[in-house]
Amino acid sequence: MIWNDLIKTRLKSIKPIITPLIFVGACIGFYYIKSTLLGSILLILFIIFRLSEYMVKGKSDDNIERIKENINRDINSNILNLIFPLALIKESGEIFWSNKEFQKFIPNENPIGLNVVSIARGLNLSRLLTCDRDLHQKIKILDSLYKVYATKIEKYDLNEELYIVYFNDISNLKNIDNTKESIMLIEVDNLAEALETTLDSDRPMLVAEIEKTINLYAQKLKAMITKYDSNKYVLSVQDKYIDEEINNKFSILEDISKIDRGNKFEVTLSIGIGRGGTCPLENNTFAVTAKELALGRGGDQVVIKNNEKIKFFGGNTREIEKRTRVRARVISHALKELIYESSNVFIIGHKNPDMDCFGSSVGISSVVKQLGKPCKIILGADTTAIDYFLSKLKSDPKYDNLFISKEEAYEQINEKTLLIIVDVHNKGYILDTSIVEKAQRKIIIDHHRRSPDIVEGAILNYIEVYASSTSEMVTEIIQYMVQKPNLYRLEAEGLLAGIFMDTKGFSFKAGVRTFDAASFLRGLGADTIEVKKMFMDDLEDYLVIADTIRSAEVKNGLAIAVAPKRIKKGFMAARAADELLNISGINVCFVLAEINGDITISGRSIGETNVQVILEAIGGGGHMNMAGAQLNNTSIESAIKILKRSIEEHLKVGE
Repeated sequence: MIWNDLIKTRLKSIKPIITPLIFVGACIGFYYIKSTLLGSILLILFIIFRLSEYMVKGKSDDNIERIKENINRDINSNILNLIFPLALIKESGEIFWSNKEFQKFIPNENPIGLNVVSIARGLNLSRLLTCDRDLHQKIKILDSLYKVYATKIEKYDLNEELYIVYFNDISNLKNIDNTKESIMLIEVDNLAEALETTLDSDRPMLVAEIEKTINLYAQKLKAMITKYDSNKYVLSVQDKYIDEEINNKFSILEDISKIDRGNKFEVTLSIGIGRGGTCPLENNTFAVTAKELALGRGGDQVVIKNNEKIKFFGGNTREIEKRTRVRARVISHALKELIYESSNVFIIGHKNPDMDCFGSSVGISSVVKQLGKPCKIILGADTTAIDYFLSKLKSDPKYDNLFISKEEAYEQINEKTLLIIVDVHNKGYILDTSIVEKAQRKIIIDHHRRSPDIVEGAILNYIEVYASSTSEMVTEIIQYMVQKPNLYRLEAEGLLAGIFMDTKGFSFKAGVRTFDAASFLRGLGADTIEVKKMFMDDLEDYLVIADTIRSAEVKNGLAIAVAPKRIKKGFMAARAADELLNISGINVCFVLAEINGDITISGRSIGETNVQVILEAIGGGGHMNMAGAQLNNTSIESAIKILKRSIEEHLKVGE
């Protein structure tokens, strides 16, 4: 037996050599040796060997096909018994075939012929079939959560495309996600102010009540809590409890505000939460950034940050003016040193500058020159809102070299240039982002609620949301930068005009420090009549405001108005919004205007509605009671729909 197998094996191995040799021998026998018998024998042997080769090859091919069939049968059997649901569907969604696991979705019904969307409700079929195969959708079926994928396959004999749709159960992964830890940082952001307004005998009770409320909150979240400063806490919380708090709108904000131990100011918290990071260190970094945002936006709110986005909750309390000027003194000394270390100084503001932006720029330029450094203010083409004051400056020889274009400034910036950014910190609203990106040394002076899209890389950030205006902040710091500020009357009037504009004639956000700044400027010779002239409207502007007010639609104290198409000046929308609030029964208003193809929106409020949060959702910003936004590549009708949707979302969150 062994010998037979060995002979067969040897014959197979030498057959490829023997066959051509026999053929050659037959040819030699016929043509050279002239032997018909020999040639015939060799030819017959050649034919036999060739036939045996074909027979063996055919048998081998049959074996290969049989193996393929067995493999296909095994694959099909395994697909039918896969642990995850699988369905073959047409492009319309009709189920062509499904495995046993998929059939468990509807155990009492045959899924063949049904539409997959009727079983996986909420599935966006067209998006699933057209997107990349690595993309998926999350769908809840029965009590389980699935990731749904789709892959296109051959058409076979059908006229429609076919797709394999498979469902990966991630319910257990979701449970794992819920047990992941988030970092929560809590800061009592106005503890000092609250204690100042409380009797000495009640202060220990106030502090104890605050600590008790925060500790009970930590117990409710089953969190680890550590107090690391007199008003600061760090918590480690499972994600599922963070999700519960999101649904509850973070009730701790309301609970802490109800504390009453004789304090005249409500106690408020700034909370930063970091989640979704790769490690606790990254979550802590997210939480620190989130808490800085909460503080920079006025406090009394929660900010959640992860890798993808930032969410805001709360922020409906008015900013409390800080009586101490310690930070203003520290900032002024730091700014003074930076100016001394610089070769030259440029000042830049936001697009379409107003008097607060321009007045504060002029004020800073004056003190920079007193410190002996060259300084220029960067201006763009649109100066409509500051034309009156700008023309007065240009008519005075002292200011001949004060202004520079964006293009010239960009060319002159070097590594020792200091760029001072005033009245803006959001990258999207700065006059020219390329200048900001080129400058290696820059500082920010602003009073708007902090935006997530803040200019990065600033050496110094002086953002105080309690301040009435940037002009007020600048007026304070220049008093500490030089012993005797030598501002000219025109420069003082520019600063006073900035304060006057943002406080609406000292009726909005005007605190003690606001009046102190105004008093200082009056002492330098600022004329209130000249300031008033900067905001006077001509007849056509007044008629535009009147027509805008006439178009207002009012519902439940909220007004939305659209400026007429003949409006040419962006600030007229803000003026119209201010006037709308003077009408009895209107507590919140939004004015939309189309200018140079863009939609400008101005929001105002005298109640508890936070217009800054509403407009921030559509790319804007500002303050709780005064904010703005700009929409590009859209119509007035679409802008109104976008605005109304944001209002509805805000009101829904506030319920």
